[in-house]
Amino acid sequence: MSEDAVSEDRYWKSSVSEITGDSVVIRGYRLDDLIGSSFTAATYLLIRGELPTAGQARVLDAILTAVLDYALEKPGTVAARFVVSSNPSMQAGLAAAALAAGEYSLAPEATARFTTRVYEQYVASASNDMRAFARTIVEDLRSRKERIPGLGHPVFKQIDPRAQVLRKIAVDEGVWSDAATLYEAIHAEFTSLPGKADIPINDVGMMALLCVSLGFTPEEATALAVIGTLPGVVAHISEELSSGRRIRVLQAKDVDYDVPRRELGSSEHSS
Repeated sequence: MSEDAVSEDRYWKSSVSEITGDSVVIRGYRLDDLIGSSFTAATYLLIRGELPTAGQARVLDAILTAVLDYALEKPGTVAARFVVSSNPSMQAGLAAAALAAGEYSLAPEATARFTTRVYEQYVASASNDMRAFARTIVEDLRSRKERIPGLGHPVFKQIDPRAQVLRKIAVDEGVWSDAATLYEAIHAEFTSLPGKADIPINDVGMMALLCVSLGFTPEEATALAVIGTLPGVVAHISEELSSGRRIRVLQAKDVDYDVPRRELGSSEHSS
């Protein structure tokens, strides 16, 4: 039997890393040669398969530091602190925080997927007018009452300053794709509508545009956001563990209970 046939019969196939007799090889490079190099560059290498250029590494650095922490106003952080107050375990808290990332908090996945999809539609349309195409996208979404992911913030109006820093770094480093430009055109068309002028591209939305421009998949974009937020979560977990506070629960004064009182034997449905 040929070597290829044997390989096809094996349960798994991986090109990420391999343990040899004298080293660990990651994407073709020996781990002992990578140790001490940039964590950002190593992260790019592992996920994308090649070492980044200096510009790509700087943009990924920006992505990884864009959501370091959001105090106790981030559900994942609060979840982590609740969990470790009952189970004093760093890894349990980290898992709780990671599980809280999703459609409404932290995850750039929906915006990255939307951006990729509409850009593919734009290319397929062979349109030479990006603004007109963006207008049709906004009109279609409005007719179906669907939201544009990556827009809006409860505090920032018109401009999310964090998003603008991210954008500037990407543009300065030449890591800004046509797909990201199309998304901005869609945002411009959307904010031209009555009552929408104050709605900015938020930081998570901009992170998605940078991830798409770097070639990451939507799922990888969310993974990078989770990786970037973990140092802040670690700090909160450590603070919670050192506080000595055990079993955090909501206080009765903070809950509007509406629980009926019934006697089991007197229920009208009892037989």
